[in-house]
Amino acid sequence: MKKLLLHSCCGPCSTACIDRLMSEGDYEITVFYYNPCIDNRDEYELRKANQIRYINEINESGVYGRKVEFVEGDYDPDRYHELVRSLENEPEGGARCAVCFDQRLTVAADYAVSHGFDSFTTTLTVSPYKNYKLISKIGEKRGEERGIEFEPFDFKKKDGFKKSVELSKEHGLYRQNYCGCGFSKIEADRSRAERAARRALLNNDEKQTGTL
Repeated sequence: MKKLLLHSCCGPCSTACIDRLMSEGDYEITVFYYNPCIDNRDEYELRKANQIRYINEINESGVYGRKVEFVEGDYDPDRYHELVRSLENEPEGGARCAVCFDQRLTVAADYAVSHGFDSFTTTLTVSPYKNYKLISKIGEKRGEERGIEFEPFDFKKKDGFKKSVELSKEHGLYRQNYCGCGFSKIEADRSRAERAARRALLNNDEKQTGTL
């Protein structure tokens, strides 16, 4: 059985990835929770707690016939901010995100090598908002440099993202409303505020039209 290190950004994203790997592959999976981009410690701990709870629940249920392990990487938001310095104003999905992907996949590759794994991959590709080709390119590059295989799963295929939403609801997992870093939270909050303002304006227009 192949020892696979699955880098995870959060419990909800990991659900469909674990299900696919355990159902379709011959893997011993260890989830590597490593997210230094999350600069709010309470948010970081909340996501970690939900990741652990999900793993405990599926292990206790015996649904896959074998257990999933969990390990936590170092929590170092200061290092993340050093790496993205000067990229603060980049849009979501731009150069700042590429640096973040690289940081997480580099550390995941190093951990996989130093702990005897056969390969590594990431839950990041389950999101329809993240660049699969870029993530895979970075993962393959870091894997080649270290002599370990990066498995380029596109987890959003086969309705992966939809399944992650369904499994998250089934297990009552906390689903965050922004990617992780403070920059993405600002952008997400702004987008929600703009949508709310447009809805309010539309409702107001409809009410005025109805009174004419």
